[in-house]
Amino acid sequence: MAEERQRYSDSDLQEFKELIQQKIEKAEKDLMLIRESFINDQNNGTDDTSPTFKAFEEGAETLSKEQNAILAGRQEKFVRDLKNALIRIENKTYGICRVTGKLIGKDRLRAVPHATLSIEAKNMQR
Repeated sequence: MAEERQRYSDSDLQEFKELIQQKIEKAEKDLMLIRESFINDQNNGTDDTSPTFKAFEEGAETLSKEQNAILAGRQEKFVRDLKNALIRIENKTYGICRVTGKLIGKDRLRAVPHATLSIEAKNMQR
């Protein structure tokens, strides 16, 4: 007799689906804000046109743009990971560790809903 693979119940999956959808909505709003601030950084105002101030301003502006680009990239990956978690819910494979095949703890999934590794598997990576 083959051992049946453990998975979360449909009601558990529905709970996680709602949690993930809320997180996606918030993450997409945050991503939009990051992108808007990046676009608004294109300010070509003439305040502080002294060469000394201008050099400091341009350096800070470049750093700010780089930081926004990094933040946007991370946020895009977070949204993508959350959407992939929704696919796993539809496939009823959500919450199963991709290394051990065991269920990932509910507390971990509530904290990191896109997790694909259990704490045990995560610790084995170190």
